[in-house]
Amino acid sequence: MLHSLPIVDMKGIKDKLSSQLRPLQRSFQFWVRAVDIYTGYKVFQVRVNFERNVHKREAMWETQHELAADKIYSMCSDLGGFFLKIAQILGKPDLAPAAWVRRLVTLCDQAPATPFETVKLVLENELGQDIGDVFERFDMEPLGSASIAQVHKARLKGDNGDVVVKVQHPGVQDLMMTDIHNLQAFALYIQKTDVKFDLYSVTKEMEKQIGYEFDFMREAGAMERIRKFLYENNKRAPVLVPRVIRNMVTRRVLVMEYMDGIPIMNLGNEIAKRGIDPHSKVAAAAKQKILQSLTLAYGQMILKSGFFHADPHPGNILICKGSEIALLDYGQVKDLPEQLRIGYANLVLAIADCDPVRASKSYRELGIDTLSKCENEQQEMLKLAQTMFDTKLPPGVVMLQPFSEESSIKKIAVEAFPEELFSVLRTVHLLRGLSVGLGINYSCAEQWRPIAEEALIQAGKLKGKVVRRGGSKRGLVRRLFRRD
Repeated sequence: MLHSLPIVDMKGIKDKLSSQLRPLQRSFQFWVRAVDIYTGYKVFQVRVNFERNVHKREAMWETQHELAADKIYSMCSDLGGFFLKIAQILGKPDLAPAAWVRRLVTLCDQAPATPFETVKLVLENELGQDIGDVFERFDMEPLGSASIAQVHKARLKGDNGDVVVKVQHPGVQDLMMTDIHNLQAFALYIQKTDVKFDLYSVTKEMEKQIGYEFDFMREAGAMERIRKFLYENNKRAPVLVPRVIRNMVTRRVLVMEYMDGIPIMNLGNEIAKRGIDPHSKVAAAAKQKILQSLTLAYGQMILKSGFFHADPHPGNILICKGSEIALLDYGQVKDLPEQLRIGYANLVLAIADCDPVRASKSYRELGIDTLSKCENEQQEMLKLAQTMFDTKLPPGVVMLQPFSEESSIKKIAVEAFPEELFSVLRTVHLLRGLSVGLGINYSCAEQWRPIAEEALIQAGKLKGKVVRRGGSKRGLVRRLFRRD
């Protein structure tokens, strides 16, 4: 008697094999593209040296940047995931060549959405209930999709207000960790050959921070902690923080209060829609107030608490009813050690007061090891501090130029950079990007001076008396963005 042969699940085998090979395929794609971009610049650097005409050299550099920008855009767009975050960091006017910025700025928050059926499956597995038993209404189309998760608008059963449901993309963690490890190896090579900065420590901190982003229970706790801190330390909190729906949080699902507002990127259009000239003094004053509120919130979080939201890119900032600012997405938060918090307060004062001696001392206090390659070491140290840790660039500097021989980072090599400080560095640079986008050139160090002084006085590092500073954020901004 013939026995029937067992049925082989070819599709299952194929899917499993594809899943196992995917990290290798991504690694191969990254290295082929990264090496191509890097060698393109190295060959160009040799070629451009033969051109003596300054204007022709500048035109050649612009062409090279445009060529590289297309390649970087293709790599980030095709690979997605972690590389969308890289595009977000690089796509800023002060950090990268203009050609890169023009291409990369369009990539932010364009991650492909997970299909609704998969979202439904994740939700029901995580919450242990049918989606129809939990939600009165659930929008199938997401409000937005980022590299780690996507968000949907919904309403809970028996509730009057809307909520936002954040759901993690399945299988994304392993791929992002593969990407980071590839980037670490590339950073290690680059810092030994071209960019005299401890890039490896920066990528190690990125690995740690992004690893945290996959735990939504941690994110919910961070949101509640920051919300409580800002509300307790101000008569009126400078930014709004969404309220967590506590019994609706798991490692891969987070339900929170829905914040109704317009993205800060659409601010100019909103002003024009209300019949106000976007270039008028009223509009400029409103933008200034918005930036001041954000900067105040970050100054308090970083210098007073040490625990702060570390991802203030434009997609995470809303302008709400009554001109209030909502700060979203607490996946990336940082808890600075006390020594670094106090050391950074000292550096803020050095930058605000243009004090090169204090800047050099603060670098040592923070554990930033430098190697000088110039005569006026202390002045270059101050210039480097301003370039790295202030929203207002020093005179004559329009963007970071790590390959330029005149750059402070070429004259003062940063051999060791504390991993924990990367989140502060990134936060300042994102705030600088916002200020450039709003057309306002301001110094966060100057605005943070009183908070830094208060932190140092309370730590016994500065003589003086703590003066409570407050002030209403109403006025022009509230009138301008009042919803009738």
